[in-house]
Amino acid sequence: MCVGLSARVVKVKDGTAIVDASGAQREVSARLIECLEPGDYVMVHAGAAIAKITEDDDEESEEVMGLLS
Repeated sequence: MCVGLSARVVKVKDGTAIVDASGAQREVSARLIECLEPGDYVMVHAGAAIAKITEDDDEESEEVMGLLS
């Protein structure tokens, strides 16, 4: 099973983004998404931001992940 994690973009530079996922920050590739800016929300899978999502999507994702743990 593949699971993507939602995260908020903190910083973007040279095709790389620093994202915050539930308080844990990590560096991911941002090359798949155009016009990514700090404050955007993304779905992260296998070290890459794969899609922009809304803040509501992020909250729903965190709720679901909380139910699974």
